[in-house]
Amino acid sequence: MKNIRNFCIIAHIDHGKSTLADRLLQETGTVSDRDLQEQTLDDMDIERERGITIKSHAIQMDYEQDGEQYTLNLIDTPGHVDFSYEVSRSIAACEGALLIVDAAQGIEAQTISNLYLALENDLEIIPILNKMDLPGAQPEEVTDQIVDLIGCSRDKIIPASGKTGLGIKDILKAIISDVPAPKGDPEAPLQAMVFDSVFNSFRGIIAYFRVLNGSIKKGDKVKFFNSGKTYHADEIGILRMDMEPKKELKTGDVGYIISGIKSAADVKVGDTLTNFDNPCASAVDGFEEVKPMVFAGVYPIVTEDYEDLRAAMEKLQLNDASLTFETESSAALGFGFRCGFLGMLHMEIITERLEREFEMDVITTVPNVSYNCATRSGEEMIVNNPSELPDPSNIEWIEEPYIKAQVITKSEFVGSVMTLAIEKRGELSNQVYLSADRVELTFEMPLAEIVFDFYDRLKSVSKGYASFDYYPSGMRQSSLKKMDILLNGDYIDALSALIHSDNAFNLGKKICKKLKELIPRQQFVVAIQAAIGAKIIARETISALRKDVTAKCYGGDISRKRKLLEKQKAGKKKMRQIGSVEVPQSAFLAVLKLDD
Repeated sequence: MKNIRNFCIIAHIDHGKSTLADRLLQETGTVSDRDLQEQTLDDMDIERERGITIKSHAIQMDYEQDGEQYTLNLIDTPGHVDFSYEVSRSIAACEGALLIVDAAQGIEAQTISNLYLALENDLEIIPILNKMDLPGAQPEEVTDQIVDLIGCSRDKIIPASGKTGLGIKDILKAIISDVPAPKGDPEAPLQAMVFDSVFNSFRGIIAYFRVLNGSIKKGDKVKFFNSGKTYHADEIGILRMDMEPKKELKTGDVGYIISGIKSAADVKVGDTLTNFDNPCASAVDGFEEVKPMVFAGVYPIVTEDYEDLRAAMEKLQLNDASLTFETESSAALGFGFRCGFLGMLHMEIITERLEREFEMDVITTVPNVSYNCATRSGEEMIVNNPSELPDPSNIEWIEEPYIKAQVITKSEFVGSVMTLAIEKRGELSNQVYLSADRVELTFEMPLAEIVFDFYDRLKSVSKGYASFDYYPSGMRQSSLKKMDILLNGDYIDALSALIHSDNAFNLGKKICKKLKELIPRQQFVVAIQAAIGAKIIARETISALRKDVTAKCYGGDISRKRKLLEKQKAGKKKMRQIGSVEVPQSAFLAVLKLDD
């Protein structure tokens, strides 16, 4: 145990942690130069294209120093705020963390939130100043920021570059000297924490775990604490570039277990793995059921593809247990699924994977969050879809989820960031100057307001210099109203939304205007209306395409022309009663980007 080191890497998106991990793998000889590629630990094409880590990875490296052989377990973490629960479990499986800060960009919002997570778990922090080779690097300034943030001495900060390999040996030395060896009782009953799982189409679900106490042998009967399921450890082993089977894993080891698990719901990230015959007394702290934050309808463009979409969603769920879905139907879009996502990036990635991996063309409806609602009869319910909301006259109150949002930006953009946050019903709760020109702003705001376009607009108003991070802070009662969109008196349920009463009129007007631009003209007049309950709050009219029926009348009596016009008028009236209006997909997408 004394020669094992378990560590993770924490950083903001795009601060170069995947590239630095590549250099560590190269330096320790874990990956041959032939097999090395950009972002070695990232498996998906989307990860490489976007330069982000979506699924966390773990890998074991061997390193020799002063004649002693050390085992280094790197447990990689996703960088984006949507996956913060996975980050917290990866951090809980480690004793140390490499805190990577970009020498050109300085400290950003997620650097701070992930650092707090690491400090809560008593991790040893090794600060690293990355991208020192960039011409725009400001090492002195960023070093001051790191010293202010974690209170370390300046000579503790390691200058490095993932591109050139600068400082890699110093990082490995620091891991061995500063990160403590795992603590635990090798003689105690098995207690291991599951920090990730992946799906293999031949072997079923493979769970990655860290042994905290005791040991696990091949063939043992094991039990998952929170799900209560029991399995036989058909194969256990360590994680190299490929999985390497072993007979036994002991306290402090990081490894995998294959036991023929078929359902992703049986293996939950954060669950405790123990021996069935000799179980441990308690589970590892910090286990949570993953809660979806954002809900949206996903429908196939061609209704016949519904069963194919279901199969695609089930396969995706095996790879990503945080995706939840249930069937729903819509009058406008037919049959589809109501899906729960961890956030907007998670939703984008799932829809992109449906298109790439399964060639499914889908329509995504307006995303919304989940609300608590109480009726006058005292019944309480959770509402994930605005169309499930009871009659307005029967509602006692509605609660919506609030978040604590942290924005770090340059001081020149403070005004425009505050204006944007207040427009989104945010309340400023704190303002701290991290350095002369960097400010950390903390807001309390409704989650529903950041679901649409908040992040994009934040980047616009701050010219790309603001970083954003949030975490849930509970539910609050709000004055919310359900707004429906009607086309010729018919409800389009896919465009229904729960809106704060102060914004309802403006938003209704904007949606009607946008739909007027996007819905093609028909042979009859089309009325687009926004309504709250029975009250119409906005209306736009698409005028009819008029065919010139009197063109064939040249000269003659006016009554002939009038007769033709009356006949046309009667025909249009009849057409309006039986004609249906097709809503193009662009209309559903446009509602998400009303401010463009």
